[in-house]
Amino acid sequence: MEPISFDRHRFPPEVIRHAVWLYAKFTLSFRDVEDLLAERGLDVSHETVRRWCLKFGSEIARNLRSARPTPSDHWHLDEMVIVIRGKRYWLWRAVDNEGEVLDFLVQARRNTNAAEKLLRKLLRKHLAPTRITTDKLRSYRSAFRELGLASEHVTDKRTNNRAENSHQPVRRRERKMQRFKSPGSAQRFLNLQSATYNSFYFQRHLLDRSKFKQYRESAFRVWNEASASV
Repeated sequence: MEPISFDRHRFPPEVIRHAVWLYAKFTLSFRDVEDLLAERGLDVSHETVRRWCLKFGSEIARNLRSARPTPSDHWHLDEMVIVIRGKRYWLWRAVDNEGEVLDFLVQARRNTNAAEKLLRKLLRKHLAPTRITTDKLRSYRSAFRELGLASEHVTDKRTNNRAENSHQPVRRRERKMQRFKSPGSAQRFLNLQSATYNSFYFQRHLLDRSKFKQYRESAFRVWNEASASV
């Protein structure tokens, strides 16, 4: 992991890391984070929190992703519509069969070129999967042919619930933020949000309390290492 420089900032790195974590982990606005810090005696404006997230979010997200284990070779792809300044965009998302967010892309179209762009981005970072599950959008099949993917392609009804459920945290954040302000800001925010989500996502119904506690402590340790200062 690459250490992060917090030089020339009035607040110590611990405060900055905690503010960024609050915003990335929970469905909070910048003003909510400001209030939570104020309750602890820290006079930080919401605009300062916003600038911290912009400046350090991408670096923390990159470090978090570098610490993740290799994902499953069963992928789920899906797309959902988001409205930005009155215009419809499509958030394309890929997760594995354990809920790990592999990648995402905000695009203006829902066609073969958009599906192919997402797949190329995925294949630059991960090995080709053995199985890909999608909805019945025909653009996926065309993109597979263009890229020469030989993976098993599944489109049966309800088999893609894993990807569809993965959209829910984004929908909650979209409502809290009163919609995204631009495709670029959506991409930047989701970069940090998805990396943090992966680190703190546990299938709690499969874990006893002691094992869950170990996983959560490990997640906090990874976050602290990912946001460690120089």
